[in-house]
Amino acid sequence: MNHADEYRAKLVTPEEAVRVVRPGDWVEYGQFAVQTVALDRALAARRDELLDVKIRATTRAVGIPETVKADPTAEHFAYHNLHFSGHDRKAHDQGLCWFIPILYHEVPRYYRENCEVDVAMLPVAPMDRNGCFNFSLSNSHARAICDRAKTLIVEVNPNLPVCLGGREESVHLSEVDLIVESDWSVPELPSAKPSEVDRTIASLIVGELRDGSCIQLGIGGMPNAVGSMIAQSDLKNLGIHTEMFCDSMMEMALAGRVTGSCKTTDRGKIAFTFCLGSRACYDFIDRNPLCASYPVDYTNDPFVIARNDNFIAINNCVEIDLFGQVCSESSGTRHISGTGGQVDFTLGAYRSKGGKAFLCLSSTFEKNGRVVSRIKPLLTEGAIVTDPRALVSCVVTEYGIVNLKGKSTWERAEALISIAHPDFRDELVLEAEKMGIWRRSNRVRGESAAVVAFHR
Repeated sequence: MNHADEYRAKLVTPEEAVRVVRPGDWVEYGQFAVQTVALDRALAARRDELLDVKIRATTRAVGIPETVKADPTAEHFAYHNLHFSGHDRKAHDQGLCWFIPILYHEVPRYYRENCEVDVAMLPVAPMDRNGCFNFSLSNSHARAICDRAKTLIVEVNPNLPVCLGGREESVHLSEVDLIVESDWSVPELPSAKPSEVDRTIASLIVGELRDGSCIQLGIGGMPNAVGSMIAQSDLKNLGIHTEMFCDSMMEMALAGRVTGSCKTTDRGKIAFTFCLGSRACYDFIDRNPLCASYPVDYTNDPFVIARNDNFIAINNCVEIDLFGQVCSESSGTRHISGTGGQVDFTLGAYRSKGGKAFLCLSSTFEKNGRVVSRIKPLLTEGAIVTDPRALVSCVVTEYGIVNLKGKSTWERAEALISIAHPDFRDELVLEAEKMGIWRRSNRVRGESAAVVAFHR
């Protein structure tokens, strides 16, 4: 049987395909911009026939699943996620989504060793002449899902770009049980507009870069500002090794800043594991031989990251306490996003020769009409520790950059207070004294040592 005949033999409607799902099954939906739509809709229609079907996804960019909307009691469909999008956060706030804690670079192993996958439903680009379906904008852990799945259904969408490998970027027709065809628009991630504070922080970080640096950027206005500033700079021969490829990285490449000529791994190529951005970004990455799609246990492996000299990792966080503990995924007990690859790149960048890992935050935010410091004596009650204090190196606010590596508890407190908003520094000193992480000798003429340190 040739590929065309085998394809036709496996082609079914979404309604026929979801008949394989049984009560109690674990069902996989995909990741980021590449998650099932037609199959989700068809499975939702089976609500009254099913109980305790457990759905798992990662950062759903295509809206709250229809299965979740159809079952406000979560008795028929229980939705789980490894890293929240805004849609997932909304479902979580309604008690309809459960978070799965991860270290992102370990996720393929979780699937191969720990996670049950009864039915995998993965969107893919159309089959090529060799019988392969490309995982498109999300390589991540798709291959590991296929390896584990008892039944594999692909949802073929002609709108999905083809992302060249790398490795593990596709699945062969012979491994697929059922094929469904669909035609939905690929979700785009609106570019977060940087604030003035974002731009100030970005300018501090760009000043730390050098020709030949290898870059990773996280999600948000501040990383976008960094990418745009790099595109407008005179930096040369930069490399990109990242988990997420986004519009600001495309800007860097189109401006001629990125050659990858100084990289040790994937020299001359942009290595990534998923892409979220605009249609222009998707068009840039489509069949682009300068871009290499890899599974996340490669892109986010700290030891692979560290092989590239002068690696610069840039990520956001929610708050940090005076001990140096960083929360990047929750507001108290309310879950916002996830660990993602922040730990992976913070560790990997520091191990890189000349590398630096920047954790960035505005010094304050507004809550209920009042200004609140993001640098706190202790993390908010219930806040998740994303980065333990021993892992954290460079912390950046609009007031400067401090490096916590090798510093004692009182030195850490002094450094962090020096980049806190001036209105909160004396209060933070008092709290540090109460916690026993402040030296009285640091006070100079009644002024907090933090203020003195900032002006040195």
